[in-house]
Amino acid sequence: MTIHREGFKYILIASVTWAIIGFLSYKFLSNILWLSWAINIIVFLLWFWIVWFFRLPARKFTMGDDKVIAPADGKVVVIEETFEPEYFKDKRLQVSIFMSPLNVHVNRSPINGSVRYMKYHPGKYLVAWHPKSSTENERTTVVIGNNKTELLLRQIAGALARRICYYVKEGDAIQQNNEFGFIRFGSRVDVYFPIGTKVDVKIGDTVQGGITILAHI
Repeated sequence: MTIHREGFKYILIASVTWAIIGFLSYKFLSNILWLSWAINIIVFLLWFWIVWFFRLPARKFTMGDDKVIAPADGKVVVIEETFEPEYFKDKRLQVSIFMSPLNVHVNRSPINGSVRYMKYHPGKYLVAWHPKSSTENERTTVVIGNNKTELLLRQIAGALARRICYYVKEGDAIQQNNEFGFIRFGSRVDVYFPIGTKVDVKIGDTVQGGITILAHI
């Protein structure tokens, strides 16, 4: 396991904060030992959670031109037909993966292809399962296509997330399971398939980015 590059700044800030609070509690609360220890334990747990959040575990990726691989870790919370208004402007099959603050937050390309559309939208920070989060929250829309299919992926910031990171632009080639983005501190990823796509997951399933097969094409 390694640490994702998006976490270096936050881990440094958390480490410096822990050192300062530890020093101050030792200096001013040395006569109230239980309180000093309690403060240090709380700060340590916060530091550990930040390190854990930005972990990048080693994985053996699932590959296949006929397979759509999960772009993120989390739980499948939506599988439904819906109208996609931004790029396709028609009905699509939406599969949504909710990422809790305990999940790995790397976002990976589900297929081989090229980036045919990319747009960042500033917005609100409604909870990620709110029905309007797909259209009103901070989000990015990325369309990846090849000669077999075209998929739209939408990174959606949640109530805790305040920063969506993306690493691709229109025209880029991208390999299956390569990183296309990262979302900090809780969020959701929507995948829009053509109607009639055979989906291999169901609502409530836990999926792993780069490993779980979402669908076949």
